[in-house]
Amino acid sequence: MTIRMAKAAAAAVLSIVTVASCGASGGDQAAEGPTRTIKHAMGETKVPESPKRVVVLDTDKLDSLATLGFTPVGATQASANQTWPKYLGPALDSVKVVGTIQEPNLEAITALKPDLILGSKFRQEPLYAKLSQIAPTVFTDKVGITWKENFLLDADALGKKAQGEKLLADYQARAQALGGSKDVKVSIVRFMPGPIRMYGPESFSGIVVGDAGFGRPAPQMLPDVEDKRFGELSQENLAQADGDVLFYTAFGDQAVQTQASVVAGPLWKNLPVVKDGKAHNVNDETWMTGIGITAAGKILDDLEKYAKP
Repeated sequence: MTIRMAKAAAAAVLSIVTVASCGASGGDQAAEGPTRTIKHAMGETKVPESPKRVVVLDTDKLDSLATLGFTPVGATQASANQTWPKYLGPALDSVKVVGTIQEPNLEAITALKPDLILGSKFRQEPLYAKLSQIAPTVFTDKVGITWKENFLLDADALGKKAQGEKLLADYQARAQALGGSKDVKVSIVRFMPGPIRMYGPESFSGIVVGDAGFGRPAPQMLPDVEDKRFGELSQENLAQADGDVLFYTAFGDQAVQTQASVVAGPLWKNLPVVKDGKAHNVNDETWMTGIGITAAGKILDDLEKYAKP
């Protein structure tokens, strides 16, 4: 009896210590086992040395993980009922959907028992505290213009910093070797459910085009606006879509219909670049939503095929 009572007392003490330890974490879910401290857009977070169950909350992180040979257990999608990016292949077939980029599903994320969550301050800042209670959470800051820095931060959080640095260096070397000319003005246009967009020098695809050495049409440098990611195109100013080579995409079914209507119209057909047969319909997933090393490589493929002198 005495031995039994002693065991019960020890179990009770252990239970109290465990609860107290959990409460002392300040609400953040602590990583289990060996950890590393990662500095990111929301501060500092201790993450597992080798994360195994990662949830990602933006499309660029899907590219990051696939590029690094890692499959997340869960991910958000750009919009409801959207499929995983086809350019990343079948590796994502087993990934569970955890809401959209704008509205991550916290219950679905919790159910996956992640040991690391990768997100974006730009997209999900209001949810950071709640996500941190589920698992160690690392946020990149901006989207697009900082895509290279974002990739390196994602790689560091995954314990793959050296691999990430090499992959980025390989991309930079290939872009430089492409030998693009500033005299070749590359136009980038995207059909949206709303206004048509032309993409500027600080957009993801604009940065890749610049890395490859190509120039841009003057209007698409967006000289009169602070946000140089993209500007709007109307039917009246469609001439700003002209260039020596034009790459265009569409986001979603409604935009595909808009694209078909505009491309069939006289204003589009009369663009010199269209008359020259140098307007190319390309993959929206790689040029616009991929925002990572693998997607950038696909853009370089298109540039090499259609724009290289």
